[in-house]
Amino acid sequence: MSLPGQQIQPSRYSVLPRCLSFLLRQEKVLLIRIAEDRGAWSGLLNGVGGHIERGEDPRSAALREIKEETGVILSPSSLYLSGVVIVDVGISPGVGLYIFVGVSETSETHSSCEGTPEWIDMNACDEQTFVKDLPALLPRAIKSYHNKQPFCAVTTFDEDGSPNIHFNT
Repeated sequence: MSLPGQQIQPSRYSVLPRCLSFLLRQEKVLLIRIAEDRGAWSGLLNGVGGHIERGEDPRSAALREIKEETGVILSPSSLYLSGVVIVDVGISPGVGLYIFVGVSETSETHSSCEGTPEWIDMNACDEQTFVKDLPALLPRAIKSYHNKQPFCAVTTFDEDGSPNIHFNT
């Protein structure tokens, strides 16, 4: 049930909420190498994240996903909302992606069914195999974290599945 004036209209575009996080430590960023049995992105590096569950706010979901996928426990104030991206997959629902950046006090991690966490040297990112949108999102998220100015973007896809990210600035 919704409040009057907030009725869900099935014909309107809708999004599923998800979170994506990047943890920094010295000159490295914590990413997760997606497990081999996880579909099209298997073996690629991505940020840590997943679905926002019913009743969760985006930051709480990000903290939960970080703990589940890497074992790292952070305080809520240690994660900064760096950006929001609407991912238009061509049909409804799309994805509403909340991107967070924070600093980790520890380098110790553990693997999960999602994959294996890896601390990647930010100066060696050109040598890595990322999911397709990460080379554009990661530097923008880190810049936003340092400038304390969140970004907004919309992602659409070419016929070949390549992402086109349209940033607001």
